[in-house]
Amino acid sequence: MSLRRAVSVPFRQRGVTRMTESEFVVALSLDRDWFSPDQAKRLVTVAAGEGLLDREDDDIEVTFDPADIEVPDGYEPDESILQQRTTFERVLETIVDAGTEKQTAVAEINKLQSELAITIEAAAVLYGRQQGVEASELSGHVETELLADRSE
Repeated sequence: MSLRRAVSVPFRQRGVTRMTESEFVVALSLDRDWFSPDQAKRLVTVAAGEGLLDREDDDIEVTFDPADIEVPDGYEPDESILQQRTTFERVLETIVDAGTEKQTAVAEINKLQSELAITIEAAAVLYGRQQGVEASELSGHVETELLADRSE
């Protein structure tokens, strides 16, 4: 289940792009009964770490347009979204969310990694671009990781 989708729901529900962290926690824990309050706070931390939310004092602001996210009827997030994901997992999710089958994407990314002798993250970003999927917010993470690897 998409972290972006779960984050978007409280903002969509209220028709805003900014709210207090406590409003967000209440929306996910009491209004929706998806998570405990502690889990909802963890979701804020994970989403902020992945660049989906900006924190300023007690306010949080979504960094994307929540209205652009499709939320199917009956949607309920899985607790696995509370775990921080690797850059590869995040890029892969972006590719899958854009419509590519996960198995196909992983196979093609592995092929690119092998052929070009690059990291799995770089191969994922490259494959995404070949498919017309821009993961620009993640490309910076990949570049940072590549530069860190070169300096070691």
